[in-house]
Amino acid sequence: MLQAVSTFSQVVVATQSVPLIDQFNLDEIIIVEREDGASTFHRPDPNRLTAWLDDYSLGDLWRKNLLGGVPGSEQG
Repeated sequence: MLQAVSTFSQVVVATQSVPLIDQFNLDEIIIVEREDGASTFHRPDPNRLTAWLDDYSLGDLWRKNLLGGVPGSEQG
């Protein structure tokens, strides 16, 4: 449903759901990190992750903290 509605409207979804992230392609993901009390946004580097994606899903990479955005306490 999200992909269908995205053909005519911008959709922003925040999730920590592995099954949901597995429904997207790498170029559709933006990672949010908390740094020094502020949110930072970045896209995963496809060159760094291409080999991983041969064997693992995006959800697997998120669980392994290769994408970033893993919940945790902010250091500072």
